[in-house]
Amino acid sequence: MDQGAGAGQQPARGRLGAPSSGTRAPGTPWARFSAWLECVCVVTFDLELGQALEKSSICYLSFPDSHSGCLGDTQFSFRIRQCGGQRRPGHVGEKRGDSGAPASLQREPAHFFGYVYFRQVKDSSMKRGYFQKSLVLLSRLPFVRLFQALLGLVAPEFFDKLAPCLEAVCNEIDQWPAPAPGQTLNLPIMGVVLQVHIPLRADTPEPGPPKQSSHETLLPAPVVLPSVHELDLFRCFRPVLAHVQLLWELMLLGEPLLVLAPSPAVSSEMVLALTSCLQPLKFCCDYRPYFTIHDSEFKEFTTRTQAPPNVVLGVTNPFFIKTLQHWPHILRVGEPKMSGDLPKQVKLKKPSRLKTLDTKPGLYTAYTAHLHRDKALLRRLLKGLQKKRPSDVQTAVLRRHLLELTQSFIIPLVRPARGGGRGAGSGPDSLPSRPQEHYMASLMPLQKGIVPWKTPPQIRPFCQDEFLQGLERAGPQLTCVLKGDWLGLYRRFFKSPHFDGWYRQRHREMTQKLEVLHLEAICEANIEIWMKDKSEVEVVDLILKLRERLVRAQGHQLPVKEATLTRARLYIDTAIGSLPKDLQAVLCPP
Repeated sequence: MDQGAGAGQQPARGRLGAPSSGTRAPGTPWARFSAWLECVCVVTFDLELGQALEKSSICYLSFPDSHSGCLGDTQFSFRIRQCGGQRRPGHVGEKRGDSGAPASLQREPAHFFGYVYFRQVKDSSMKRGYFQKSLVLLSRLPFVRLFQALLGLVAPEFFDKLAPCLEAVCNEIDQWPAPAPGQTLNLPIMGVVLQVHIPLRADTPEPGPPKQSSHETLLPAPVVLPSVHELDLFRCFRPVLAHVQLLWELMLLGEPLLVLAPSPAVSSEMVLALTSCLQPLKFCCDYRPYFTIHDSEFKEFTTRTQAPPNVVLGVTNPFFIKTLQHWPHILRVGEPKMSGDLPKQVKLKKPSRLKTLDTKPGLYTAYTAHLHRDKALLRRLLKGLQKKRPSDVQTAVLRRHLLELTQSFIIPLVRPARGGGRGAGSGPDSLPSRPQEHYMASLMPLQKGIVPWKTPPQIRPFCQDEFLQGLERAGPQLTCVLKGDWLGLYRRFFKSPHFDGWYRQRHREMTQKLEVLHLEAICEANIEIWMKDKSEVEVVDLILKLRERLVRAQGHQLPVKEATLTRARLYIDTAIGSLPKDLQAVLCPP
């Protein structure tokens, strides 16, 4: 495995690309590069050594296995756990960027994404008779659409011109602006300008085809990418459209799922499509778009001594059918067919019909869906095929259906219903009418209970029974026409990693909201009157607490208004000024 530009040269097959940014500040060399990529890798297959390098997992994941038979050029992706060592601390800029990004698009501190462009062509000059090489981009950003487009420009040129081309590309990426959420960026690369929009958490989901927008006249005209991360969902789901809703339920519940596909491209796209169908809910389970028997976690995922892990595993080797036949859900898909008609849909089959050899395409599961199938969706998609609607329009229909389904499921948990009471931040004297109010909002204490000089009141604990009792009045039936056992689906959801991840995030946001409201209450009070009868210890304690809030706010961990921060700094100065000189010297050293 060779490396791209930016690092010192080592013996052949042992080099990685531009160095990681573990100790670099934003102004140092390669800092801009590292805002996008960790490194660029080149993997060459050697007849005697195989894919030889010290990063063996990356190496094996960069090549289709022998069962795929990929000739020509192939693109796919993988996700790999960071092994050993300590996770590098992110730049301040990275942390700020992540704070504004949707949860599903934030950098992953414990995983890398690998984006692969693999070429295999006949070459009589090679011992094996084939030229086999992969160009791999390693990043912590899940921007699959962007990095696939980037590889599509860079890899063919690199295979012809090799290292000099790659060095120039790395230098160009090192000039790119940071991927700041909410920004539309123009990214020059090899004479082309890629125009992308980095999503912001506050963006309204737009499941339709995106509108192109540019306030500049650029020459050459930019190549506008519709999304940095969204795949062609309709193309990915063509063989399983009849079961999209059942698969959505399996993803929502964090069920283990094995996806056996004919190639890494089909495998990785199917897994990424499945994990994206919960948006805007963050997918909190593990997932591997492409996985091989050589992966360091192979034993962990295939053990029979414990229940299957909550992971979506994409593979191409039929050996996994035998190894993982105890898994509750296995999806076998065939070669994609891109004709105008809807391809033959995989059938639901009992796991007992699973054969270790020559398994036919199908969804092998004993799971019974809680919700009735939306037949109108399938009819609409079929009508679109008959009218030859573009794939992006079909994808918009499918994505909107999944978005509305997820939102209908989540809304009863979070948003106040019309006419219901409101908690902190919505009105100081309103009383929560909990059976009519969407649930998490009712757990917030009343704003009138937040007073300056006392510890803020606690958020009430989540009570599943209390929530379920309110579903009849404020359940998903208010926004979704689908019938079924919603209650049973919620009960299973409460046991899933996704509920745990979602609740932790919501509870963290609510706690931050309480801290902000408490800080605002302090800054609106008269600190001089409060200090009159307070001991030095109490004054120092207030100073330290206000400083801690300021540090968190400046690190974008608390959404505090600038006016409140200014007032808090003034209060700190006032409080310090009231203390004896020796304490002032301790709190404000020269």
